Amino acid sequence: MKNYKRRVIDTAIENRLKSKGAILVEGAKWCGKTTTCEQHAASVLYMSDPDRVKQNLQLADISPRSLLHGGTPRLIDEWQMAPKLWDAVRFEADHRDGFGHFLLTGSAVPADMDQVHHTGTGRFAWIKMRPMSLYESEESTGEVSLSALFSDAEKELFAESKITLEDIAFLICRGGWPQATFLDGEDALSQSFDYLDAVVKSDISRVDGVSRNENRARLLLRSLARHQGTQAPNTTICEDINVSDDKEMSKDTVVSYTNALKKIFVIEDCPAWSPNLRSKTAIRTSDTRYFVDPSIATAALGVGPGDLINDLSTCGLFFETLCIRDLRVYAEVQGGSVYHFRTKEGLECDAVIHLRNGSYGLVEIKLGGDKLIEEGVQTLKAVADKIDTEKMKAPSFLMVLTGTSPYAYKREDGVYIVPIGCLKD
Repeated sequence: MKNYKRRVIDTAIENRLKSKGAILVEGAKWCGKTTTCEQHAASVLYMSDPDRVKQNLQLADISPRSLLHGGTPRLIDEWQMAPKLWDAVRFEADHRDGFGHFLLTGSAVPADMDQVHHTGTGRFAWIKMRPMSLYESEESTGEVSLSALFSDAEKELFAESKITLEDIAFLICRGGWPQATFLDGEDALSQSFDYLDAVVKSDISRVDGVSRNENRARLLLRSLARHQGTQAPNTTICEDINVSDDKEMSKDTVVSYTNALKKIFVIEDCPAWSPNLRSKTAIRTSDTRYFVDPSIATAALGVGPGDLINDLSTCGLFFETLCIRDLRVYAEVQGGSVYHFRTKEGLECDAVIHLRNGSYGLVEIKLGGDKLIEEGVQTLKAVADKIDTEKMKAPSFLMVLTGTSPYAYKREDGVYIVPIGCLKD
Protein backbone atom coordinates (compact mmCIF):
# COMPACT_ATOMS: atom_id res chain seq x y z
CA MET A 1 0.00 0.00 0.00
CA LYS A 2 1.26 3.48 -0.87
CA ASN A 3 2.84 5.34 2.07
CA TYR A 4 2.54 2.30 4.33
CA LYS A 5 5.03 2.46 7.18
CA ARG A 6 6.07 -0.99 8.28
CA ARG A 7 5.24 -1.66 11.93
CA VAL A 8 7.07 -3.66 14.57
CA ILE A 9 3.98 -5.87 14.79
CA ASP A 10 4.37 -6.91 11.14
CA THR A 11 7.16 -9.29 12.14
CA ALA A 12 5.01 -10.80 14.89
CA ILE A 13 2.11 -11.32 12.46
CA GLU A 14 4.38 -12.97 9.90
CA ASN A 15 5.79 -15.32 12.51
CA ARG A 16 2.44 -16.27 14.03
CA LEU A 17 0.86 -16.98 10.65
CA LYS A 18 3.42 -19.76 10.30
CA SER A 19 2.28 -21.56 13.44
CA LYS A 20 -1.39 -20.71 14.12
CA GLY A 21 -4.60 -21.22 12.21
CA ALA A 22 -5.96 -17.82 13.18
CA ILE A 23 -4.62 -14.59 14.65
CA LEU A 24 -6.58 -11.93 16.51
CA VAL A 25 -5.06 -8.45 16.31
CA GLU A 26 -6.80 -6.16 18.77
CA GLY A 27 -6.24 -2.62 19.91
CA ALA A 28 -7.56 0.93 19.96
CA LYS A 29 -9.43 2.38 16.99
CA TRP A 30 -7.27 4.33 14.53
CA CYS A 31 -4.04 2.59 15.60
CA GLY A 32 -3.68 0.95 12.18
CA LYS A 33 -4.90 -2.62 12.68
CA THR A 34 -6.82 -2.90 9.41
CA THR A 35 -4.15 -1.28 7.25
CA THR A 36 -1.43 -3.42 8.79
CA CYS A 37 -3.34 -6.67 8.45
CA GLU A 38 -4.24 -5.84 4.85
CA GLN A 39 -0.54 -6.15 4.06
CA HIS A 40 -0.70 -9.84 5.05
CA ALA A 41 -4.16 -10.78 3.74
CA ALA A 42 -5.12 -12.50 0.50
CA SER A 43 -8.81 -11.59 0.89
CA VAL A 44 -10.78 -9.25 3.15
CA LEU A 45 -14.22 -9.16 4.78
CA TYR A 46 -15.05 -5.69 6.09
CA MET A 47 -17.84 -6.27 8.60
CA SER A 48 -18.55 -2.55 8.92
CA ASP A 49 -18.79 -1.87 5.16
CA PRO A 50 -21.90 0.35 5.03
CA ASP A 51 -23.02 -1.21 1.74
CA ARG A 52 -22.93 -4.72 3.21
CA VAL A 53 -23.13 -4.43 6.97
CA LYS A 54 -26.77 -5.55 7.17
CA GLN A 55 -26.18 -8.58 4.95
CA ASN A 56 -22.94 -9.41 6.77
CA LEU A 57 -24.66 -9.40 10.15
CA GLN A 58 -27.53 -11.54 8.85
CA LEU A 59 -25.16 -14.09 7.34
CA ALA A 60 -23.05 -14.10 10.47
CA ASP A 61 -26.17 -15.01 12.43
CA ILE A 62 -27.60 -17.72 10.18
CA SER A 63 -24.56 -19.01 8.25
CA PRO A 64 -21.28 -17.61 9.62
CA ARG A 65 -19.08 -20.06 7.71
CA SER A 66 -20.33 -18.60 4.41
CA LEU A 67 -18.41 -15.41 5.25
CA LEU A 68 -15.13 -17.27 5.60
CA HIS A 69 -14.68 -18.23 1.95
CA GLY A 70 -11.80 -16.50 0.19
CA GLY A 71 -8.06 -16.52 -0.24
CA THR A 72 -5.99 -17.10 2.88
CA PRO A 73 -4.99 -15.50 5.07
CA ARG A 74 -8.54 -14.09 5.06
CA LEU A 75 -8.89 -10.86 7.01
CA ILE A 76 -12.12 -10.37 8.95
CA ASP A 77 -12.13 -6.74 10.01
CA GLU A 78 -14.04 -5.72 13.18
CA TRP A 79 -15.09 -9.29 13.85
CA GLN A 80 -16.60 -8.34 17.23
CA MET A 81 -19.65 -6.95 15.41
CA ALA A 82 -20.72 -10.61 15.01
CA PRO A 83 -19.31 -12.73 17.87
CA LYS A 84 -20.62 -15.95 16.28
CA LEU A 85 -17.80 -15.61 13.75
CA TRP A 86 -15.33 -16.61 16.47
CA ASP A 87 -16.63 -20.17 16.73
CA ALA A 88 -16.90 -20.43 12.95
CA VAL A 89 -13.28 -19.34 12.49
CA ARG A 90 -12.14 -21.65 15.26
CA PHE A 91 -13.95 -24.60 13.63
CA GLU A 92 -12.55 -23.86 10.17
CA ALA A 93 -9.01 -23.40 11.47
CA ASP A 94 -9.34 -26.72 13.29
CA HIS A 95 -10.45 -28.60 10.18
CA ARG A 96 -8.14 -27.11 7.57
CA ASP A 97 -4.61 -28.28 6.95
CA GLY A 98 -1.69 -26.02 7.70
CA PHE A 99 -1.61 -22.61 9.31
CA GLY A 100 -2.28 -18.95 8.56
CA HIS A 101 -5.93 -19.21 7.51
CA PHE A 102 -7.47 -16.18 9.21
CA LEU A 103 -6.62 -12.73 10.50
CA LEU A 104 -9.19 -11.05 12.76
CA THR A 105 -9.08 -7.45 13.90
CA GLY A 106 -11.05 -5.95 16.76
CA SER A 107 -11.20 -2.52 18.38
CA ALA A 108 -13.39 -3.66 21.28
CA VAL A 109 -14.06 -6.69 23.41
CA PRO A 110 -17.48 -7.96 22.25
CA ALA A 111 -20.42 -7.19 24.50
CA ASP A 112 -21.97 -10.52 23.48
CA MET A 113 -18.94 -12.65 24.25
CA ASP A 114 -21.29 -15.15 25.89
CA GLN A 115 -22.19 -16.21 22.33
CA VAL A 116 -18.67 -17.54 21.98
CA HIS A 117 -18.57 -21.16 23.04
CA HIS A 118 -14.87 -21.92 22.60
CA THR A 119 -11.84 -19.95 23.76
CA GLY A 120 -9.80 -20.74 20.66
CA THR A 121 -6.97 -22.26 22.68
CA GLY A 122 -4.46 -23.87 20.35
CA ARG A 123 -6.00 -22.37 17.22
CA PHE A 124 -5.72 -18.63 17.93
CA ALA A 125 -2.82 -16.33 18.68
CA TRP A 126 -3.57 -12.98 20.30
CA ILE A 127 -1.55 -9.92 19.34
CA LYS A 128 -2.15 -6.49 20.85
CA MET A 129 -1.52 -3.51 18.61
CA ARG A 130 -0.92 -0.01 19.89
CA PRO A 131 -0.45 3.42 18.32
CA MET A 132 2.89 3.93 16.60
CA SER A 133 6.12 4.06 18.54
CA LEU A 134 8.60 6.78 17.63
CA TYR A 135 10.67 4.27 15.68
CA GLU A 136 7.65 3.27 13.62
CA SER A 137 6.70 6.89 12.93
CA GLU A 138 10.34 7.50 11.93
CA GLU A 139 11.15 10.01 14.66
CA SER A 140 13.59 7.62 16.37
CA THR A 141 16.80 6.74 14.58
CA GLY A 142 16.61 3.18 15.91
CA GLU A 143 20.36 3.02 16.55
CA VAL A 144 19.86 1.38 19.97
CA SER A 145 18.11 -1.98 19.92
CA LEU A 146 16.24 -3.21 22.98
CA SER A 147 16.74 -6.82 21.90
CA ALA A 148 20.48 -6.19 21.60
CA LEU A 149 20.58 -4.89 25.16
CA PHE A 150 19.03 -8.16 26.29
CA SER A 151 21.45 -10.27 24.29
CA ASP A 152 24.39 -8.20 25.55
CA ALA A 153 25.51 -7.76 21.96
CA GLU A 154 25.75 -4.03 22.51
CA LYS A 155 28.15 -3.86 25.43
CA GLU A 156 29.37 -0.47 24.28
CA LEU A 157 27.24 1.92 22.27
CA PHE A 158 27.07 5.43 21.00
CA ALA A 159 24.18 7.06 19.16
CA GLU A 160 22.88 10.56 18.65
CA SER A 161 19.28 11.69 19.06
CA LYS A 162 17.89 14.49 16.94
CA ILE A 163 14.78 15.01 19.08
CA THR A 164 14.55 18.30 20.99
CA LEU A 165 12.36 19.24 23.95
CA GLU A 166 10.01 21.03 21.55
CA ASP A 167 9.79 17.85 19.47
CA ILE A 168 9.00 15.78 22.56
CA ALA A 169 6.16 18.12 23.53
CA PHE A 170 4.72 17.97 20.02
CA LEU A 171 5.02 14.17 19.76
CA ILE A 172 3.30 13.69 23.11
CA CYS A 173 0.31 15.74 21.96
CA ARG A 174 0.25 14.35 18.42
CA GLY A 175 0.43 10.76 19.58
CA GLY A 176 1.14 7.69 17.52
CA TRP A 177 -2.02 7.71 15.41
CA PRO A 178 -0.89 6.65 11.91
CA GLN A 179 -2.96 9.27 10.10
CA ALA A 180 -1.47 12.02 12.27
CA THR A 181 2.06 11.05 11.25
CA PHE A 182 1.30 12.15 7.69
CA LEU A 183 0.12 15.59 8.85
CA ASP A 184 1.85 18.67 10.21
CA GLY A 185 1.17 21.24 12.90
CA GLU A 186 -2.39 21.78 14.07
CA ASP A 187 -3.74 19.25 11.58
CA ALA A 188 -1.68 16.54 13.26
CA LEU A 189 -2.57 17.69 16.77
CA SER A 190 -6.31 17.72 16.07
CA GLN A 191 -6.40 13.96 15.54
CA SER A 192 -6.23 13.20 19.27
CA PHE A 193 -9.12 15.60 20.00
CA ASP A 194 -11.19 13.90 17.31
CA TYR A 195 -10.34 10.55 18.84
CA LEU A 196 -11.41 11.72 22.29
CA ASP A 197 -14.71 13.05 20.93
CA ALA A 198 -15.46 9.70 19.30
CA VAL A 199 -14.76 7.88 22.56
CA VAL A 200 -17.01 10.00 24.81
CA LYS A 201 -19.81 10.58 22.31
CA SER A 202 -20.15 7.02 21.03
CA ASP A 203 -17.57 4.32 21.65
CA ILE A 204 -17.80 4.21 25.45
CA SER A 205 -21.52 3.41 25.17
CA ARG A 206 -21.50 1.25 22.05
CA VAL A 207 -18.98 -1.20 23.46
CA ASP A 208 -21.56 -2.91 25.69
CA GLY A 209 -24.81 -1.14 24.86
CA VAL A 210 -24.89 0.77 28.16
CA SER A 211 -25.75 4.45 27.72
CA ARG A 212 -23.10 6.62 29.38
CA ASN A 213 -23.06 10.35 29.90
CA GLU A 214 -20.67 12.25 27.64
CA ASN A 215 -19.85 14.92 30.21
CA ARG A 216 -19.11 12.34 32.89
CA ALA A 217 -16.93 10.40 30.49
CA ARG A 218 -14.93 13.57 29.83
CA LEU A 219 -14.57 14.24 33.55
CA LEU A 220 -13.38 10.70 34.14
CA LEU A 221 -10.80 10.95 31.37
CA ARG A 222 -9.57 14.28 32.76
CA SER A 223 -9.17 12.73 36.18
CA LEU A 224 -7.36 9.70 34.78
CA ALA A 225 -5.07 12.06 32.86
CA ARG A 226 -4.21 13.88 36.07
CA HIS A 227 -3.45 10.60 37.80
CA GLN A 228 -1.59 8.76 35.04
CA GLY A 229 1.59 7.13 36.19
CA THR A 230 0.17 6.65 39.71
CA GLN A 231 -1.64 3.89 41.58
CA ALA A 232 -4.57 6.19 42.43
CA PRO A 233 -7.54 4.08 43.63
CA ASN A 234 -11.06 4.50 42.31
CA THR A 235 -12.03 6.38 45.46
CA THR A 236 -9.49 9.07 44.60
CA ILE A 237 -10.83 9.26 41.05
CA CYS A 238 -14.37 9.63 42.45
CA GLU A 239 -13.35 12.47 44.74
CA ASP A 240 -11.56 14.23 41.90
CA ILE A 241 -14.57 13.99 39.57
CA ASN A 242 -17.11 15.02 42.18
CA VAL A 243 -15.33 18.32 42.72
CA SER A 244 -16.34 19.26 39.15
CA ASP A 245 -19.67 17.43 38.78
CA ASP A 246 -22.92 18.63 40.36
CA LYS A 247 -24.28 15.09 40.50
CA GLU A 248 -22.04 12.85 42.57
CA MET A 249 -20.43 9.96 40.69
CA SER A 250 -20.31 6.70 42.64
CA LYS A 251 -17.42 4.27 42.78
CA ASP A 252 -19.49 1.68 40.89
CA THR A 253 -20.10 4.18 38.09
CA VAL A 254 -16.38 4.96 37.88
CA VAL A 255 -15.67 1.22 37.64
CA SER A 256 -18.28 0.82 34.89
CA TYR A 257 -16.88 3.70 32.83
CA THR A 258 -13.28 2.58 33.40
CA ASN A 259 -14.02 -1.00 32.38
CA ALA A 260 -15.66 0.26 29.19
CA LEU A 261 -12.54 2.31 28.40
CA LYS A 262 -10.41 -0.79 28.91
CA LYS A 263 -12.63 -2.79 26.56
CA ILE A 264 -12.03 -0.28 23.78
CA PHE A 265 -8.30 -0.12 24.61
CA VAL A 266 -8.24 3.55 25.58
CA ILE A 267 -6.57 2.93 28.92
CA GLU A 268 -4.03 0.20 29.61
CA ASP A 269 -2.83 -0.03 33.17
CA CYS A 270 0.63 -1.38 33.97
CA PRO A 271 0.68 -4.40 36.33
CA ALA A 272 3.02 -4.64 39.30
CA TRP A 273 6.21 -6.69 39.12
CA SER A 274 6.99 -9.07 41.98
CA PRO A 275 10.65 -10.11 42.05
CA ASN A 276 12.43 -12.17 44.67
CA LEU A 277 13.96 -9.66 47.08
CA ARG A 278 16.79 -10.09 49.54
CA SER A 279 14.69 -8.66 52.35
CA LYS A 280 11.03 -9.00 53.32
CA THR A 281 10.25 -5.63 51.77
CA ALA A 282 6.53 -5.25 51.07
CA ILE A 283 5.73 -4.69 47.41
CA ARG A 284 2.77 -2.66 46.17
CA THR A 285 0.56 -4.75 43.92
CA SER A 286 -1.79 -2.07 42.53
CA ASP A 287 -1.68 -1.43 38.80
CA THR A 288 -0.27 1.88 37.56
CA ARG A 289 -2.68 3.97 35.49
CA TYR A 290 -1.73 4.72 31.88
CA PHE A 291 -3.41 5.61 28.61
CA VAL A 292 -2.57 3.57 25.54
CA ASP A 293 -1.23 6.82 24.04
CA PRO A 294 -0.20 10.09 25.76
CA SER A 295 -2.16 12.22 23.32
CA ILE A 296 -5.45 10.98 24.79
CA ALA A 297 -4.40 12.44 28.14
CA THR A 298 -3.34 15.79 26.70
CA ALA A 299 -6.58 16.01 24.72
CA ALA A 300 -8.59 15.17 27.85
CA LEU A 301 -6.92 18.04 29.68
CA GLY A 302 -7.05 20.36 26.67
CA VAL A 303 -3.32 21.08 26.67
CA GLY A 304 -0.91 21.48 23.78
CA PRO A 305 2.85 21.46 23.18
CA GLY A 306 3.25 25.03 24.42
CA ASP A 307 1.56 24.19 27.71
CA LEU A 308 3.95 21.29 28.23
CA ILE A 309 7.01 23.42 27.49
CA ASN A 310 5.84 25.89 30.13
CA ASP A 311 5.29 23.13 32.71
CA LEU A 312 8.15 20.65 32.51
CA SER A 313 6.97 18.70 35.53
CA THR A 314 3.70 17.88 33.77
CA CYS A 315 5.58 17.31 30.53
CA GLY A 316 7.66 14.69 32.32
CA LEU A 317 4.53 12.80 33.41
CA PHE A 318 3.17 12.69 29.87
CA PHE A 319 6.61 11.75 28.57
CA GLU A 320 6.51 8.71 30.85
CA THR A 321 3.29 7.56 29.18
CA LEU A 322 4.90 7.98 25.76
CA CYS A 323 7.87 5.87 26.86
CA ILE A 324 5.66 3.14 28.34
CA ARG A 325 3.79 2.99 25.01
CA ASP A 326 7.02 2.56 23.05
CA LEU A 327 8.51 0.03 25.48
CA ARG A 328 5.35 -2.07 25.21
CA VAL A 329 5.58 -2.03 21.41
CA TYR A 330 9.25 -3.03 21.46
CA ALA A 331 8.93 -5.62 24.24
CA GLU A 332 5.93 -7.56 22.97
CA VAL A 333 7.53 -8.49 19.66
CA GLN A 334 10.15 -10.27 21.78
CA GLY A 335 7.51 -12.03 23.85
CA GLY A 336 7.99 -9.62 26.73
CA SER A 337 5.78 -7.49 28.95
CA VAL A 338 6.22 -4.18 30.75
CA TYR A 339 5.64 -3.91 34.50
CA HIS A 340 5.99 -1.33 37.24
CA PHE A 341 7.80 -1.92 40.53
CA ARG A 342 7.29 -0.11 43.82
CA THR A 343 7.81 -0.98 47.45
CA LYS A 344 5.66 0.38 50.26
CA GLU A 345 8.72 2.35 51.41
CA GLY A 346 8.65 4.29 48.13
CA LEU A 347 11.49 2.67 46.17
CA GLU A 348 10.25 2.26 42.62
CA CYS A 349 11.27 1.53 39.07
CA ASP A 350 9.23 3.10 36.26
CA ALA A 351 9.41 0.10 33.94
CA VAL A 352 10.54 -3.50 34.16
CA ILE A 353 10.73 -5.27 30.81
CA HIS A 354 10.36 -8.98 31.51
CA LEU A 355 10.82 -11.62 28.81
CA ARG A 356 9.37 -15.13 28.81
CA ASN A 357 12.80 -16.67 29.35
CA GLY A 358 13.12 -14.89 32.68
CA SER A 359 15.45 -12.15 31.48
CA TYR A 360 14.52 -8.61 32.48
CA GLY A 361 15.75 -5.05 32.27
CA LEU A 362 15.17 -2.18 34.67
CA VAL A 363 14.26 1.22 33.23
CA GLU A 364 13.92 4.65 34.80
CA ILE A 365 12.26 7.36 32.69
CA LYS A 366 13.52 10.94 32.91
CA LEU A 367 12.67 13.82 30.61
CA GLY A 368 16.26 15.05 30.81
CA GLY A 369 18.84 17.02 32.76
CA ASP A 370 21.97 15.73 34.49
CA LYS A 371 20.44 15.87 37.96
CA LEU A 372 17.34 13.85 37.07
CA ILE A 373 19.37 11.34 35.08
CA GLU A 374 21.71 10.82 38.02
CA GLU A 375 18.69 10.31 40.28
CA GLY A 376 17.47 7.68 37.84
CA VAL A 377 20.82 5.92 37.88
CA GLN A 378 20.89 5.76 41.67
CA THR A 379 17.30 4.45 41.78
CA LEU A 380 18.15 1.68 39.32
CA LYS A 381 21.14 0.63 41.38
CA ALA A 382 19.08 0.61 44.56
CA VAL A 383 16.37 -1.55 42.98
CA ALA A 384 18.92 -3.94 41.47
CA ASP A 385 20.62 -4.27 44.86
CA LYS A 386 17.31 -5.40 46.42
CA ILE A 387 16.90 -8.34 44.03
CA ASP A 388 17.94 -11.77 45.27
CA THR A 389 20.03 -13.03 42.35
CA GLU A 390 20.39 -16.44 43.98
CA LYS A 391 16.69 -17.04 43.32
CA MET A 392 16.34 -15.24 39.98
CA LYS A 393 18.50 -13.82 37.22
CA ALA A 394 20.36 -10.56 37.62
CA PRO A 395 18.97 -7.78 35.41
CA SER A 396 20.22 -7.91 31.83
CA PHE A 397 20.65 -4.14 31.84
CA LEU A 398 19.90 -0.94 33.72
CA MET A 399 18.74 1.93 31.51
CA VAL A 400 17.72 5.54 32.03
CA LEU A 401 15.40 6.36 29.14
CA THR A 402 15.49 10.08 28.46
CA GLY A 403 13.81 12.65 26.25
CA THR A 404 16.23 15.51 25.71
CA SER A 405 19.68 13.92 26.15
CA PRO A 406 21.62 14.23 22.90
CA TYR A 407 23.54 10.94 23.13
CA ALA A 408 23.08 7.27 23.94
CA TYR A 409 26.03 5.73 25.77
CA LYS A 410 27.09 3.32 28.47
CA ARG A 411 28.43 4.81 31.68
CA GLU A 412 31.47 3.45 33.46
CA ASP A 413 29.19 1.89 36.09
CA GLY A 414 27.39 -0.06 33.34
CA VAL A 415 24.14 1.92 33.29
CA TYR A 416 22.85 2.81 29.82
CA ILE A 417 21.67 6.34 29.09
CA VAL A 418 19.39 6.14 26.05
CA PRO A 419 17.28 8.90 24.46
CA ILE A 420 13.87 7.71 23.30
CA GLY A 421 14.86 9.18 19.92
CA CYS A 422 17.44 6.40 19.46
CA LEU A 423 15.50 3.34 20.64
CA LYS A 424 13.85 0.55 18.66
CA ASP A 425 12.71 -3.04 19.26
